[in-house]
Amino acid sequence: MAGRAVILLGEGEPAAAKRRLLERAGASIVGEEAAAALAIVAIEDDAEALAAIARLKARGVLVNAVDRPEQCDFTLPAIIDRSPVIVAIGTGGASAGLAAALRQRLEALLPATLGPLAERLHALRAAIRLAYPALDDRRRALGAAFAEGGALDPLRATPEAVGGWLATPDRPSDRFVTLRLRSADPDDLTLGEARALALADRIYHLASIPAAILDRARADAVRIAADAPPAVREAGLTVWMEWA
Repeated sequence: MAGRAVILLGEGEPAAAKRRLLERAGASIVGEEAAAALAIVAIEDDAEALAAIARLKARGVLVNAVDRPEQCDFTLPAIIDRSPVIVAIGTGGASAGLAAALRQRLEALLPATLGPLAERLHALRAAIRLAYPALDDRRRALGAAFAEGGALDPLRATPEAVGGWLATPDRPSDRFVTLRLRSADPDDLTLGEARALALADRIYHLASIPAAILDRARADAVRIAADAPPAVREAGLTVWMEWA
């Protein structure tokens, strides 16, 4: 939004809150008649708001209508800024209050060192590639390092930890893990089980394992329905899931 025109209509705290958000993003706030691609309508009166929304949409302007999700062409997420790390929490307009509450909870979890850690990782990208030339090895090594308690745990590691981690590169071994599930509820997964799913390269599972649990794995992990675990060891981390 930096330097771009955005129409803002309305008065009172809802409009003031949107104004603060736009100013923070560096937008140029203009009135209804100005040329702009986006508009935020924070008018409390229904008839007045709907009339303004109709006028703007007739011009091809994309509209965010405060507290009127059915009128929104786009929504604005709650933002956690640990630049260059940005966390956006959206509910598709269902509840801005819920997004704000989640942001407040996550603000307390994400340390101020998260941004500098990301910058240090960016600065040492060439060294990381040199230490782990193969893409799969690099992804596995970083996944293990970023895991809870790992060398680069994002909630605990300082930027200086990257150098120490690179000084003693750990070659990820081929591993096989069996998960014996006690419940179809993904919230019943232990921390260790959830971590194994998040790091797995491939997942062999009984056909009866629910999709809700499989969805806790990486999106690009291979999922293979089978009656028994694989007989041959494969590269990376392989997970077999069965019922306890």
